[in-house]
Formats: sequence, C-alpha cells, structure tokens
Amino acid sequence: MSLKLMVVEDEPVVSLDIKKRLQLLGYDEPLQATSGEEAVAKALAEQPALILMDIILDGELDGIEATRRIREKLNIPIIYLTAYADEETLQRAKITEPFGYIIKPFEDRELQTCIEMAIYKHNTEKRLQENERWLATTLKSIGDAVLTTDNQGKIRFINPVAEELIHSCSDSCLGRRFHDAVRIIREDTGEPVGDVVDQVLKEERSIRLQEPALLSGSDGIRRPVDVSASAIHGDNGEVLGVVLVIRDITESKNAEEALRKSLSDLRRTLEETVTALAMTTEKRDPYTSGHQQRVAKLASAMAREMGLDEELVEGIRVSALLHDIGKIYIPAEILSKPATLTSMEMGIMKTHSEVGYDILKRVSFPWPVADIVLQHHERVDGSGYPNGLRDAEILLEAKIIMVADVVEAMSSHRPYRAALGLSQALEEITRFKDSRYDGEVADICLSLFNEKGFRFE
Repeated sequence: MSLKLMVVEDEPVVSLDIKKRLQLLGYDEPLQATSGEEAVAKALAEQPALILMDIILDGELDGIEATRRIREKLNIPIIYLTAYADEETLQRAKITEPFGYIIKPFEDRELQTCIEMAIYKHNTEKRLQENERWLATTLKSIGDAVLTTDNQGKIRFINPVAEELIHSCSDSCLGRRFHDAVRIIREDTGEPVGDVVDQVLKEERSIRLQEPALLSGSDGIRRPVDVSASAIHGDNGEVLGVVLVIRDITESKNAEEALRKSLSDLRRTLEETVTALAMTTEKRDPYTSGHQQRVAKLASAMAREMGLDEELVEGIRVSALLHDIGKIYIPAEILSKPATLTSMEMGIMKTHSEVGYDILKRVSFPWPVADIVLQHHERVDGSGYPNGLRDAEILLEAKIIMVADVVEAMSSHRPYRAALGLSQALEEITRFKDSRYDGEVADICLSLFNEKGFRFE
C-alpha cells in the first residue's frame, strides 16, 4: 500500500527490524530518523502520512517533545513505540494526543492494526475538521446573526454579525444564557419577549416570533429584527441545543415606510387630480355644481352598506367623481339651456358617457374607471345608453353609480326644471327596481334613506 511512513528509532537494529516488518506488511520503504531533532526536520520536509515514534531517543529531544514540535506545525498521526509504560511517561504522552501506543516487543498484526486504525481515525478527524471549517466559515460569512446554545440555554457559538448586532464580543457572550445576553423586546410595548430558547427546548419545535420585535443592543440602539429558533437534535432524538437566526430588518422596514409614504403621496396626487378634473366639469356646468361629489358620497355609502372592501369602495368613489367628465365636450348652451332639450340636443348630451370613456381610458387607474363611466347610464333591462347593455354585462360599480346618479339628479334643480324632490326620486327607484335598476342595489339605496337616515349635504 502506497503510504509514506517514517520510523524514528535510535537503535539501528530495531529500526531495521521495523523497516523490514513494514515492507513485509506491504508498506513502502519508510523514512528513518535516529533523533528527535532529525525527526522534526524530516517531518517538516517530507510530511509523511504517519510517524512511528520511539519515546526514548538520544539527543536533547525525546520522542514526546519531538512529537509536540511536529504537531505544532503539521497535522500528522503519530504512534508511540516504546518499552517504557510507566504512568509518568503515559501522562506526558497523552498531552501530545498520539494516535496509538505500542509496547515493545509487538506482533506484526498489532503494528498493522494500529497503523490502519491511526490512518482511518486521522482521515475521519480531518474530514470532520474540514466540515467544521466549512460550516464555521459559512456561519461567519452569512448576513444574518447566528447563535447556538446548549440544552441549558447557554451560548456556545456566536458569529460576527451577531456580535455586531448585539454590540458585544463573543468572549462576553459565550457561556451566558441567551435570555441574559441578548435582549429582545416587543416593538409595541417595549416589554421583554419570553425566553425563546427555553420555549424551543421545552416544546422541541421550531419557533418564529410573529409579533414585531426589537433587539436592544448594549450600544443603546434598538433595531427591528426577525427571530427564528430551531432545536438541534441528537442521534437518539434528544435535544442537544438550539440554533437561532436573527435578521436585522431595519432596511426592509425603512423600505416599507418609504413605499408607504410613496403610496400615500401617489394617492394624494390621484385625489388632487380627480378633484381637479371634477371641478373642471362643474366650472362649465355651474347649475349642477356639486352633483358629482354628492353622487360619490351616496355611491360610496351604498358600496359600504353592501359589504364591499374599501379598495373597491374607493374605486366607486373616484368613478362617481368623474362620471360626468365627458360633459366638458358638450356645448355650454346645451348644458345651461333653461328649457327641455330637443331630441338632437339630447343626442349630443348622451355622448358624454363615451367622451368620458375616451378621456379616461388612457389613465392607469387601479380600477376600471373608464368602463364604469361609460356604463353609468346603462340600465339593467337594456334600455340605457350608449350600448344598451343588460344586467350581467354591466359592472357592479356602474350599477351602484347609476342609482346614485338618478336619485341625486331628481332631487336637485336643473336649468330646465325645479327639483323633483327626494321622495319622487326614491319612488322612481322603488318603481323600477329589478327592471331598470339592479334589485339589490336599489334596496340598499332605499334602506340608506328610509332606515339609516342618509341625507345629501
């Protein structure tokens, strides 16, 4: 077997005997040294796979001291060969962590077994050490704080990110209970969070803090964190300890806040734009000033009464504020005519739904505002305009606004007539519900006025 061995023996006859035995056992011709000094020099130069070291050697360095010096520089398995087995020698030898200890004289089988076991043990330990280095390097280089504890909750490992996060060095943390060394508090109350490690040890399961938490470092800074902890199980299923991952979420919190502010600014800009558009329409039609705002108020109240979510309610409100924007293209003399419109003038007036659609269709609203505006004069029975849509073809938002529009229009003054009054408007809705108007929407509207006390300002 191709293994570079080295024999350190100051007795020439014994050294030759060991050399021949090794060759008979199938090993390559070994390197040889007769003193501790020579052994150290050859080991550093040749780096053999294993050293058979006599303890008693001529010179200043005996085998134990030579072994200590070699092990300081190289990770080489060393087996002691000696005729001395007294307690003092054994204790000195143990300190150097040898891979074997053979008492002279010895059998070939004993020598081979000891060599093979030493090589196997050394390779196994080498793989474990490499894995530990890989793991340690990984834990030290990842961006999250990582800590491990034993089954008593005492910290066994802390990576550099964790040291920086809690503003404390590993020396001051190792051996301390996690709950004492790391202070995690609730974001809302400032009260300490329960002992996460103790909970994992008791329940033997992974835990992630659900409530917003802050890590209070020794530097006095409180940082928002995400905390998760998992049990470390042994071969028999017993809990050996806990691994904790603490993520500093300051940046993500700041990003969320910036996004929230940006969204708020966008909503404010949208609101201001919608209001400006609505006012533009009413500036050309002062006789119906406030109509779109009142329709929006009633339509929003109806939508909430129907249990629609607030995002949809907002879409209905915005659409109601803009439902007559197409009137900006209607000649002012038609809008303010103090008499009944001719059929031709009414035909022009009816185009405002389509004009409104053309104005709004290119605006990227988060709701189908253009389609709602286009459909607000449709009727459930198909008698409306501009497309004569029927029940299921009409958006729910448009069904709500059409009812609110009719009630407000009939309740208010127009250039060509006095206000018909709320009672007549509600009578219209009652009479034609389930025909012109959606039955559920009509009932909600009637309930708001008759039972909930809704009134236009």
